[in-house]
Amino acid sequence: MTRVTVLTGGSTPERDVAFAGAAQVVSALRERGYEVPVVDTVEGPLSPEAERRLLVPSVGRTPPTREALRALAERELGPRLVQLPQIAEADVVFLVLHGRPGEGGTLQAVLEAAGVAYTGSGPLGSALAMDKDVAKRLFEWAGVPTAAWRMWPAARAEVEGLGWPLVVKPSNVGSTIGLTVAHAYTELEPAVEQALQYDDEVLLEQFVPGRELTCGVLGERALAVGEIIPRHELFDYECKYTPGMSREIFPAELPEEVTRAVQAQALAAHRALKLRDFSRVDFKLAADGAPRCLEANTLPGLTRTSLLPQSAAAAGVAFGELCETICRHALRRAGRGNKVEVSESR
Repeated sequence: MTRVTVLTGGSTPERDVAFAGAAQVVSALRERGYEVPVVDTVEGPLSPEAERRLLVPSVGRTPPTREALRALAERELGPRLVQLPQIAEADVVFLVLHGRPGEGGTLQAVLEAAGVAYTGSGPLGSALAMDKDVAKRLFEWAGVPTAAWRMWPAARAEVEGLGWPLVVKPSNVGSTIGLTVAHAYTELEPAVEQALQYDDEVLLEQFVPGRELTCGVLGERALAVGEIIPRHELFDYECKYTPGMSREIFPAELPEEVTRAVQAQALAAHRALKLRDFSRVDFKLAADGAPRCLEANTLPGLTRTSLLPQSAAAAGVAFGELCETICRHALRRAGRGNKVEVSESR
């Protein structure tokens, strides 16, 4: 039996999001006949009781407090993870993690050094995508239009040149955590202080009014384009993970040429950042009808309200098939492609 260890949890503000996604992945893979141990990067291997307590499919309206996260960070297993039998002896490790420690390339480098097969992008691609400033530079190099930006600190003239409002966000954090919208220069400093609570680098990005779009990538295939209509000004943490706080339309009701443009740009962004296996790329459809790429997610959410599963489903890929395909990519890369023959033949 193929052993797929799900590595999840962590000590980032997105810990609850990771557990919610892991609940879905674990259930789907076990239903398809895989042996699926679960490991939290903080607590280590989870007992059946701990799984019942932590792997819940819903996410709260707010992330964990900074005090709780500091306490968790002190207990992170770090490189010791690869000494756990559940990791060292796995056929593949399925990463359901969010935030810099698990998504930014460091964990990927540790797993590669230990010879552990894992899902998703490698150390370089993970690091490139996590740093929003570097990612946007690569988007421009690849010919993928992106919203104008500056890194803080910046001269007032440069900031004003972006226009108002501005999106102010941590450069290396996801799920819109620490993100606010500044409508005037007087609002900028408090917005920057909010972002600095979660990262030491802050990005100031031109606010692009228009429709919010997203597109999943699986292997070398662009999936369905979706539209998100949040109840708040932005698609924030609460809107992302609280049922009923946003409308998500898959496939998006768009002219065919716009759909094709978004899919082409999603693939171009995926390749520019040297990503692999899967990703999700987010866009705004500007007033001129052209998409502007905002960011790429190397380990997009896999909760019941997450966008990648919806993008896949609209393209004819059910959730279980999505998880198994992701595993298959990692197994083949590790030279273990025969490990999935039984499940493929069902």
